[in-house]
Amino acid sequence: MTDTVRLELLESVLEAVSVGTIVLDAAGRVVLWNKWMSRHSGCATHEALGSDLFELLPELRGTRVHAAVTQALQNNFSSLLSQTLNRSPFPLFSNPAAQARGERMQQAVAVTPLTVAGARHCLIQLSDVSLAAGREKLLREQTELLRMQTFSDGLTGIANRRAFDVAIDREVRRAKRGGGKVSLLMIDIDYFKPYNDHYGHQQGDQCLIQVSSALQALLQRSVDMLARYGGEEFAVILPDNDLQQAMQMARTLHARVLALALPHEYAGGPAKQVTVSIGVATLATDRHAEVPALIGAADHALYDAKRQGRNRIVAAPPELL
Repeated sequence: MTDTVRLELLESVLEAVSVGTIVLDAAGRVVLWNKWMSRHSGCATHEALGSDLFELLPELRGTRVHAAVTQALQNNFSSLLSQTLNRSPFPLFSNPAAQARGERMQQAVAVTPLTVAGARHCLIQLSDVSLAAGREKLLREQTELLRMQTFSDGLTGIANRRAFDVAIDREVRRAKRGGGKVSLLMIDIDYFKPYNDHYGHQQGDQCLIQVSSALQALLQRSVDMLARYGGEEFAVILPDNDLQQAMQMARTLHARVLALALPHEYAGGPAKQVTVSIGVATLATDRHAEVPALIGAADHALYDAKRQGRNRIVAAPPELL
């Protein structure tokens, strides 16, 4: 194979590859601009050749691309630009429709120093990674959806038991480490089994949805968490709340459920509407109890509320923690 044939073969390869290829001389002038670049930039090869790259594409001045080219030409350093920080540095478009929308292709950019006939040159290679970026975005969205499904209750949409377990452990450790407080409310819908039996499971599900939605709407701080603990039982984690504050929140939540005025003709008590019982417990700075003790104390208080006739709030005695 003669040198002429080899050169023709090399030129054919450069024109055929699905990679943008630019070569700059030591002065930063374009000496090679392949068809891929012409197709996606809208700048023909004859227009690009001989031009200073940063006059041809002035928006590249002062960017990471400019710095990488300078390093390649002056210091013989190669660079691979971060796709996270430099998603679309060159004005390249996948097709005319994308250009009309102003939607640049996402790019992978590599800058490599070359020596040609004893003179320093710089090779810039550009790849279209839009498809890969799209797949990555879809994967992130699917991962977030899976995370939400993993930590969300399928019926009510609030946090589930798994999310509660993670959060209560985190908040108790944080409170003990920082000398703070954390309060826990255990909330149970009164006479829910008779409600389910007489109104049907679909109506029972609606009751759970309405009650959980009403409770969630009252939690204004991002650190507070309402979780479905199991069945008709809910839990509320209140970081940095002492017993007095937790009791006030319990009264607010209790009143909100009453305000729903959901009929319950089969309740065992005098109220013929859906009510809740609430147990409250607070882990203070001078206590060394762990998560099970806090949950146990709130559960004990909830049991007392049930035993005293339901539709009420009871605080756990400090000795339980």
